[in-house]
Amino acid sequence: MRAVKRRRSSRDPEGADARTRILDAAEALFAERGYDATSTARIARQAGVPKGLVFHYFPQKIDVLVALVDERTAVEELPEDAVEALPGDPAGTLSRLARRFPLRASPAMRRILFREADTHRSVGERLGRLNGEVFRRARRALELALPGARGDQARLEVAAATFAAVLIYQENLAQLSGQHVDPDAVAELIAHALGA
Repeated sequence: MRAVKRRRSSRDPEGADARTRILDAAEALFAERGYDATSTARIARQAGVPKGLVFHYFPQKIDVLVALVDERTAVEELPEDAVEALPGDPAGTLSRLARRFPLRASPAMRRILFREADTHRSVGERLGRLNGEVFRRARRALELALPGARGDQARLEVAAATFAAVLIYQENLAQLSGQHVDPDAVAELIAHALGA
């Protein structure tokens, strides 16, 4: 009697495991080497799967990157009225905002986001959403913390944009300068610049 080889379907747990291993391998390799320097053959080797299986789940290599960004990064968007502020304390308000950073992603996925944002549209769009969300929260939090400053929207927007940039790029800034960027110190600096 001949053994019948069972074909795995995409609903098969073993098949789902292979897909996860492919994404895990791609995440590690893209973070270490970059998307362009990583071949699908190398992803397959690291995942321990045949190269054809990579193409079964992801018809093109870009589909692997898109899946990683879609499935392994999330930008938490809050309604405007959910932004917390400490009236009269813009530094404390911004520090609180920094602790509730809206990006949910592993350190490897963060490196991928920043490395590939300029060359891959879907990655750039995710980073743009993150920047927009942090900026919106910072601007609203500053408006609530400094209610008398509403007439000076331009300064609040510059302060919010500066704080958003520091929060989003703090890992890159630390890598370039060799110094850790303290969001609390940046919050104090911005509050001082606003005259608070």
